[in-house]
Amino acid sequence: MKQFRNDFLWGGATAANQVEGAYLEDGKGISVADVVTSGSHTSPRRIALDQNEAYHYPSHTAVDFYHHYKEDIALFAEMGFKAYRMSISWARIYPNGDDEAPNPKGLEFYHHVFAELKKYNIEPVVTLSHSDIPLAIALKYHGWINKQVIDLYVRYALTLFENYKDEVRYWIPFNEINDMFLPMSALGQGALIDPQAQFIHQQKDDPDERFNALNNMMIASARAVVRGRQINPDFHFGTMICHITRYPRTCHPEDVLLVLKNDLFYNNTCADVMLKGEYPFYALNEFEKRGVRLQLNEEEKAILKEGVCDYYTFSYYQSISESTQEFSEETSGNIMGGIKNPYLQETAWNWPIDPVGLCTTLLKVYDRYRVPIMITENGIGCVDQLSADGKIHDDYRIAYLRDHILEMNKAVDDGVDLIGYMAWGCLDLISVSTGEMKKRYGFIYVDRDDEGRGSYARIKKDSFAWYQQVIASNGRQLDF
Repeated sequence: MKQFRNDFLWGGATAANQVEGAYLEDGKGISVADVVTSGSHTSPRRIALDQNEAYHYPSHTAVDFYHHYKEDIALFAEMGFKAYRMSISWARIYPNGDDEAPNPKGLEFYHHVFAELKKYNIEPVVTLSHSDIPLAIALKYHGWINKQVIDLYVRYALTLFENYKDEVRYWIPFNEINDMFLPMSALGQGALIDPQAQFIHQQKDDPDERFNALNNMMIASARAVVRGRQINPDFHFGTMICHITRYPRTCHPEDVLLVLKNDLFYNNTCADVMLKGEYPFYALNEFEKRGVRLQLNEEEKAILKEGVCDYYTFSYYQSISESTQEFSEETSGNIMGGIKNPYLQETAWNWPIDPVGLCTTLLKVYDRYRVPIMITENGIGCVDQLSADGKIHDDYRIAYLRDHILEMNKAVDDGVDLIGYMAWGCLDLISVSTGEMKKRYGFIYVDRDDEGRGSYARIKKDSFAWYQQVIASNGRQLDF
């Protein structure tokens, strides 16, 4: 069997609003994430624009990476990380999004982070906008629905490119940009905030506005890519798609057709635009059926063509099953659920566990785009308990990751050009879907609970040593 390439980028991934904390420190502005309360698997997160002290806002402190970044990066280095996927908080650089000048303290913080990564030869993979924007942009401009926000984003991107042109090579314009296909997920991307909505699932939705907001994000991404390459031709830009692999629940031809169409629309539309430079026929047709009038002029179409990305990055957690028929049992998921698949086990949060689906996805994606691929999120959220010996024995996490890495290796053996793998939540962080701490993903336990209590102490889980050996052996040693 073919091995992973010698320069394979093993590492982990986090997001600023889920790890940094220090939400108003050193000039940072309030972001959308900062007005969303904690929740749970059964209780939705609340939108509280008034910052009511009766609620807990997990992003305000998160796991305090802002003050622990040296300790955390040293732990990443101990595991042997070759790369660390992180995001920059737009509100830390431009507190209101449209400020006349960037916040010097914000720029300085990320210089320190990149210097620390360089000390350990860890390659930063940086997301410019990870499902969060300055709150002022959402309220003042109505978020990405307003084309003015394209200019604000491009200015923000240029600020980062100019300041970090010698420190960062790998950039991702937007995290899971296709989240905009679902109304609830569009909130984090900053499509809009409905002041009348108490909970995130109650957002008023206008498909025409939402898909035009997505279109504006596509244009912003392309413009940023074009300008970024002018600043440093060695920059590499990736897509970042939330890929929900889909299966027909039955072999009925109608189920097969349903899955084919949904896969094209939900999984491929954004990647087609970002890698092929134009909207595919099936998306344009679906927009028309939904009454969406895409605001896209000839100049913007040319920008989409020019500003295509270099590599395909995606998150993979699960697959879902779909049918034209009625089934009573359902599952949950990253941004959507489906019908229960009787061949798969599930996590405690009812997410299907499907390692083979990762191999399927890699083969499909590489066949379609023929560009290098990087997995920028993959992991399992679990309730981790400290044992009597003061350790966390997370064999379930090791088993999940091991099985997925085995399938990655099979895809590589079949000829897929896979260049990197970033395990999601390499240290415990705030769950974006529920706002919980108890839904843990990391190799590193952080002493923090759902109410924001704890010492912030970092404790290595059993998976820490296991991932260390995986990286040291370049994926050859997966036993535990």
